[in-house]
Amino acid sequence: MEKIEHIGKITLDYSKYPGEDFYCDGAVEDELLEIVKKLSPIEYEQAIQDKKSWPMLYHLSPLRENIVEWIPMGKDAKVLEVGSGCGAITGALSRKAGSVTCVELSRKRSLINAHRHSDCENVNIHVGNFKDIEPDLADDYDFICLIGVFEYGQSYIGGDTPFEDFLKILMRHLKKDGRIVIAIENKYGLKYFAGCKEDHLGTYFSSIENYPDGGGVRTFGRRGLERIFRSCGAQEWHFYYPYPDYKFMTMLYSDAYLPGKGELSNNLRNFDRDRMLLFDESSAFDGLVEEGLFPLFANSYVAVIGGDFGVKYAKYSNDRVKEYAIRTEIGRDESGKPYVRKYPLTKEAEQHIKGMEAAYRKLVERYQGSKLDINQCTLVEQEGQAYAEFEFVSGTPLSELMDNCLEREDKDGFHKLFMEYVERIGYNSDMPVADVDLIFANIIVNKDKWTLIDYEWTFDRSVDTSELAFRAIYCYLLEDEKRNRLDVDRIMEALAIDESDAENFREQEMKFQKFVTGNKYSMAQMRDLIGYRCMVPQKWIDRYQDSEKVNRVQVYEDKGNGYNEEESYFVREAYLGENQIELTLSVSGDVKMLRIDPAMDSCMVTIQEMLFNGEAVPLERRKMLITNGRIAKPADKNEGSYQPSIVFPTTDPNINISVGELERRAENELFVRMEIVRLPLKMARDMAGAVKKLI
Repeated sequence: MEKIEHIGKITLDYSKYPGEDFYCDGAVEDELLEIVKKLSPIEYEQAIQDKKSWPMLYHLSPLRENIVEWIPMGKDAKVLEVGSGCGAITGALSRKAGSVTCVELSRKRSLINAHRHSDCENVNIHVGNFKDIEPDLADDYDFICLIGVFEYGQSYIGGDTPFEDFLKILMRHLKKDGRIVIAIENKYGLKYFAGCKEDHLGTYFSSIENYPDGGGVRTFGRRGLERIFRSCGAQEWHFYYPYPDYKFMTMLYSDAYLPGKGELSNNLRNFDRDRMLLFDESSAFDGLVEEGLFPLFANSYVAVIGGDFGVKYAKYSNDRVKEYAIRTEIGRDESGKPYVRKYPLTKEAEQHIKGMEAAYRKLVERYQGSKLDINQCTLVEQEGQAYAEFEFVSGTPLSELMDNCLEREDKDGFHKLFMEYVERIGYNSDMPVADVDLIFANIIVNKDKWTLIDYEWTFDRSVDTSELAFRAIYCYLLEDEKRNRLDVDRIMEALAIDESDAENFREQEMKFQKFVTGNKYSMAQMRDLIGYRCMVPQKWIDRYQDSEKVNRVQVYEDKGNGYNEEESYFVREAYLGENQIELTLSVSGDVKMLRIDPAMDSCMVTIQEMLFNGEAVPLERRKMLITNGRIAKPADKNEGSYQPSIVFPTTDPNINISVGELERRAENELFVRMEIVRLPLKMARDMAGAVKKLI
């Protein structure tokens, strides 16, 4: 093999490659390689949607780049990416930095990376074991990135203290004031408590239980990471909290800007395997936020060893069409003044950003003299990049004030806030300019001052206030199921709209979302397409508890005076699993009729075997089997082989056997084996009716 290979503008260095890949995901990597050879990056999303597979989403989604896209890097920055894999973030680093050096053990993955980024002339890939390559690496990197890599420190380095040794080695390659950026799952992330499997091992609760079965992968809690940083001599570090996690981050928090109540509602975001849903993560996050515990239970960390960044918060809106893909950022400038900025994530989105200053001026004109302030926007063009800068407004989101009313069951208070909202946004409603995204979260309240902080979707047309207000309510309800206690009828009455109007507004909202997202599937839709289940154990528990009440076999005996409830009895342990019944009954010689109630619910039963003193009961004989159900299978001609199936459209099913017609002794034994399936009552009635027609 040649020591150097060129693919487009990328150089691959095989001088330390051992000659074979020691790990591989098999055929999926061959498929990925074919895709990146044949398709342009703009076509990857369609390939992801067509393939409907987790590996395709994980390796090719542009959302993977979010985890590093927010990091301020100069155009002359020198970056080392350890464990670059298939290049999920290499492209983002290439666009931001002056040079990117990748280290990757797998040749196949390096080829995937090279082909998908073949136009990047500032990327070099070293293929081989990190320990073999490391002595030849430079010692002046501005950034060293370990994205989903640090947890494999044992495999990279080995020894008794692999993670500490890993960092010590990397620190030798940092320039003064350089930074190491680590993205890693939190072993105590809330998603693991709520029922997600551990990302690397695919087992429930293994990280929470401190990896009792061993293995070569280790994630850490925040304090565990800090102990490692101290032990390897780090002097400064900072934590950021990607949400929902670092793989497909949509929001990034920091200790200087932690989430508020109601912000963390997008939690069903595991795509790689089935999961349980043990509790409502949104509600749990709200409680953790209130208690100041979010940093300990965030699902992932971005730990930065070195100086802080000015960025305190970032929100990504790149699940849209490219014309509207943007990043919203909150931070502090060099003077310490807080700011809010919106950046385009694509060339096509620059016009959208530039339109925000014009929207500000138009909205100021419309609401001049009203009780709704418009947050100031200034368009800034710097080093060839344009961004919109807004003032940082202090206060409480209107959505949070409304949530507080609902939690107190203060419906009048909620309604008062809502009507105040309607009055303020409805000012000059005939004027041909409107922000269609006047949702409650976009309004900050500080005493009597209400400020609209985000007006990205402002159009040159008038929009009826009732439509704007209904959309705000509609979005508010969609964000959190707890808000369903809201009295929507009262809202509609206040807005003077009926269900026909509401349905029309919902259709308008669907068209608007289509306008924003185009043909892109949302991440929720991708999760459904990939097809992994979300299981709710509480339903199993409820079903089991319910089964205990109805999965009971009751026996009645008629000795000539009819059945008597007081003398009936229940057969313990008759159910062998959920669908199988076996029982052996002692029957005295004076019993004439025996009644068996197989359940306390509507059901279908097949009598698979019935023996009286070891002989098959001739159920096909006239009046031998009497039931209040509908027999779905006619009698067999061969005596003793009949296995009737009976549909019971009643919650009191019973099977009566004329044991008086059988040869009896003083003491007798009846053995019964049945299969039973519980049915909803309506279904049982429909089935019984169908059987009746057939017979």
